[in-house]
Parts: sequence; C-alpha cells; structure tokens
Amino acid sequence: MKIGFDGKRAFHNTTGLGNYSRTLIRGLATWYPEHEYYLFNPKPSRKFSKPVFPQVHEVLPAGLINKTFSSAWRSSWVKKDLEQLGIQLYHGLSHEIPHGIQHTAIRSVVTIHDLIFERYPEQFGKINVLIYRHKFQYSCRNANHIIAISQQTKQDIIDWYGISEEKIDVCYQSCDPVFAEVIAESEKQRTRKRYNLPQQFFLYVGSIIERKNLLGICQAMYINGNSSLPLVVIGDGRAYKQKVKEYIHEKGLSSQVIFLSETQPIGKDTRELATIYQLSTALVYPSCFEGFGIPVLEAMWSGVPVITSSVSCLPETGGEAALYVDPSNPESMAGAMKRIQDNEDLRREMIILGHRQAENFTLEKCTDEIMRVYKKLMK
Repeated sequence: MKIGFDGKRAFHNTTGLGNYSRTLIRGLATWYPEHEYYLFNPKPSRKFSKPVFPQVHEVLPAGLINKTFSSAWRSSWVKKDLEQLGIQLYHGLSHEIPHGIQHTAIRSVVTIHDLIFERYPEQFGKINVLIYRHKFQYSCRNANHIIAISQQTKQDIIDWYGISEEKIDVCYQSCDPVFAEVIAESEKQRTRKRYNLPQQFFLYVGSIIERKNLLGICQAMYINGNSSLPLVVIGDGRAYKQKVKEYIHEKGLSSQVIFLSETQPIGKDTRELATIYQLSTALVYPSCFEGFGIPVLEAMWSGVPVITSSVSCLPETGGEAALYVDPSNPESMAGAMKRIQDNEDLRREMIILGHRQAENFTLEKCTDEIMRVYKKLMK
C-alpha cells in the first residue's frame, strides 16, 4: 500500500499530537516495512526531520502558489499530490482530512484524540470552538473511518456528533520506547546535576492549562505543609500559569514548586524527559479530562508510580496500577501524595503493576491495531 499522512504535527508539534504522529510512523515503518509512507508537510521544519526509514517519504508543497498558501494546500489542494503519487489511503493524524477527499478514489481515516473543546468551550474561546467544531464534524462525517484513542473519545464522538458506533474503532496510542529503557545511574545523575533536581520530587508533565489542574496539586501541597516533597513542573502556559504562580507566592510555596521549563528548557530529546521521569518519586496528573493521558503511560513505562484522576479516560490508561483521586478535591490529592511519599512498599507494588499495565500499550500492539483498520478499509 501507498499510505499518506497529514505530516504537519509530526514535523512541527513538540507535544501530544506530534508525539502521536512520530511514534505511529516509526511503528508502522518498523513492523510493516512492505508499505510506503508519505508524510505531507506544509512547510520545512527545523524542529523534527523525516524518520530515517527508506520507505518513509516527506512531501512538501511544490510551486509558488502551493508554498505561499501552504495551509490551503494542506487542507484541500494536497489531493492533487495524493493522486499523482498513487496514494491509496490517507490518514489524518490529528482531527482533519483534506476537503473533498471523499470525492476521490482515495480511502481516508481520521484520528480523533478528544472533543474537550465541546465539553469545556469557555477554555478555548468562541471562535476557536466554531473552527474546531467545523473541522472535526467534517472529518467525522466524510472520512471512511474514524480512529478514537480511547473509549471515552469514541463515546464522545457518538454523543456529540451522532456518528454511528460501527464507523469508529478504538486504537490506543503508545509512547516513545525510550521510556521503557532503564537509564544508567551515571546518566541519571548527570541529568540531576544539569537540571539541579532534588533527591526526591513529585513530577507534573503537561501544558499548564486549567483542565490539567496544576493548581489542584499546589493546593494539595499546601494542605500537606512542610511534609510535602517538592514538585517539578515540565510544561508551559499563559493566563492559568500566572494564576497558579500567584497562588504559589501567596501560600509561600515558591521554593517547593520548580518550573523547569523556565530555567532549563527541556529539549526535543525525549531521552532527557524519560530520565527525569525515572528520577522522580511519582507522577501527579490530576487532570479533569483527557483524550488518553499519555504522561500516565510514560510514567508507568518509566517505573514511576502514578497519581491521577478517577474521571474520563484516565482509568482506561492507568488500569489497576494508578492511585486515583477526585480532581476537584485537593484533600483527596493531598492524601494520595502523602501515601506515595511515605510508603516505599506501596511505591514498589505500583511500579510492578504499572509495568504490567503498560504492556497493554506497547508500540507494536498499538501499531498492529492501526494496520488492522487500514487493511479493513482497503478490502
């Protein structure tokens, strides 16, 4: 098969959507090398390069018009390139497919990661909600098939957009295999020194936005007082981040909360992030809603206990391995954090359970599920 992909996120996005794209492409090229994979990238990137596989190709817009209006090329005009290259199946990796692709002979599938903007529209703004709704609805209605990254997302697609259940397959995502590697102690200590990390600390990984609930963690730390371990934050934000920092200052927690991305920006080297995970005492991820919750999986592969929310898809990801809390209840969070930091036996048990749960989301298994959808579409 010749399979085309929307390559924008793979080349330009440093967070979840980019990681999903890059990890999936690497998995497909590794376990299904008999196919050709074409990444349609609207413009050259300095952040990420094409994966080094002979069967993976980068396609950029050709000609002045396509290069000048690269967004239009990506959202519609790319169909001409798809047809010229003989693409048989197109996968929109992040919610979008080219307009009009349903009128070509090319089969299409779209991955929907979440519909969080429908559930929390006030956090996105009216204009963005309208734009996202138009794109997502168009893709869901016109793609030949939909991949949802969790049962929660599948149910949201059914409930919000009235899409038939038969049109949607749940294909869980994996994470970079580097998180499963056991990092040498010498490398961990170099990383600890480089970032001036405490000997023990809780870890938060993710954008600093209201839904992900960093403020709730800080409130839990305040409840636990001086007995709380410090918190290392990897991620950035704007207005909500400022709100969190004001709370931290007001409550005298400034020395306890380390915004690592401000002082020592984490590079695109995922191994560095994996090392920081392995140095941490536990991941605290009390998000109010997620499409999948990839930091939970990254932590379990890293051999790190996980505290997360009992809502949305997070129990799908964490299974029996995580310690679940009510994200709206800082006291619940404070109790879980205290249990984790004070109970070494509990930490050991959670690490064992975490590895067992993570085995459900190996890159090979997740890639196999995607390929199964492709083959079903091409019958």
